[in-house]
Formats: sequence, C-alpha cells, structure tokens
Amino acid sequence: MNKKLGLASKIIIALDVGTRKIALSLVKKLPEAEVFKIGLKLFTAEGPSLLRELHTAEKKIFLDLKLHDIPNTVSGAVEIAVRHEVAMMTLHASGGKEMLARAVKAATQAAKDTGRPRPVLLAVTVLTSLKDDQLKEIGFQADTAAQVLKLARLSWETGVDGIVCSPLELDLLRREFPRDFLIVTPGIRPLWAAAQDQKRIMTPAQALAKGADYIVIGRPVIKAPSPQKAFRKIMQELA
Repeated sequence: MNKKLGLASKIIIALDVGTRKIALSLVKKLPEAEVFKIGLKLFTAEGPSLLRELHTAEKKIFLDLKLHDIPNTVSGAVEIAVRHEVAMMTLHASGGKEMLARAVKAATQAAKDTGRPRPVLLAVTVLTSLKDDQLKEIGFQADTAAQVLKLARLSWETGVDGIVCSPLELDLLRREFPRDFLIVTPGIRPLWAAAQDQKRIMTPAQALAKGADYIVIGRPVIKAPSPQKAFRKIMQELA
C-alpha cells in the first residue's frame, strides 16, 4: 500500500475541462490523486478562485500556463503564483535565459517575503503535439530531440527546477543532466487508451522506468466512465 501511495504522488491529473463544476466533480471522484493540473482553458474560465478550492480539498496544484512573455511580466506572474501557493508551474523555455532566470529569482524572493513555499518551476521544451516537420514550419532547424536537449540545457543553466518534455526524450535527458533535475512528461497513455492528438507518447510504466519524476495524464482518466477505476487501473499498471 505504501508503494502505491508513493506512486500516486507521481501522477498529475490534467483537469482539461471548462468549468469549476466539472473540475471539482473530478477532484471528488479521484480521492487518491494528489496533484491536479490546471491549464490555460480552465484557468481562463474560472481564475484564481479555483486554486483556493483545490487547496480546501487538500490537493496540490500544478499551474500549467506555460508563461512566455517579457522577463518583467513573467517574474510578476510568478510572484503572484507564489501567493496562491501553487506547488508547480510552467514557463516556456523558448522565452530565453533572462526570462527564466528572472522567474527563478522572483519565486525565491516571493517565497522568502511571504513565508509561503516556493513552487517548482518547470520549463516547457517542445510540445508533445509537435513533430520534426512542424518544428521546421515554425523556424526551428534542429530535429525534435536536438531542440529539446538545447532548451533543456538552457533551462538547467538558469536554475529552474526541471523541464517538461515528451517521454521519448527521457533516455537522452537522463544521460545529460543530474538526477535532481526534474522531468515531467505529458503524452502519457496507458496501454488501453487511444493516442488522440498526442504524437510522442509512452505508457505510464515505461515513462517512470526511464526516469520521469512525474507523469501527466488527462483524458484516459477524466473521460473514463469511472475516473476512479481508470486511476486505479493506472496505479495497478505502475505497481
């Protein structure tokens, strides 16, 4: 049982829905899940008040807004996120070194000033919906793996806590960086789930075995007839 409890903390449930009502209903249906991702759609719909409701439910929040703006704007947003006590949050690595470094500084200072925990800062490398030909369409000359590695190295040099990448880059990244450099992998699909619009995917067990620290799972759980049964099925697959 303890092993299963440990595994539950590695699974981030993506609340990719459009309303507070649906989101909180899913949280209630998933009592064993510990970490929930609030992305751009849900945050735009419901705002910071939903963060407070997840805190009330004693859940950890992964605020996945993929911040990408001028350094001053991003650092200001990070300071506010500290006040909301989010456990983890994302920035786009392609925002550059100054943006990432300022975010790290802002998070550290805000945590010190407020006495609140400093969120884990994660830099998004290449979206799991993109492949080599699509990267070239938007001006990147490197292939997907090379681009992920380049952005991961840039992120590590700025002091962010880790990165978000496809599970297919796990072997490469684990050879290149220290083990305490966190890796969060979306694009996770259990053996029994469809790939849908994700291009670079892997099963939960494969991703953890290759060194992912956290795996993000959305539709296979939240769209299941019984989200709790789907979550438990993933836990059994991992255990």
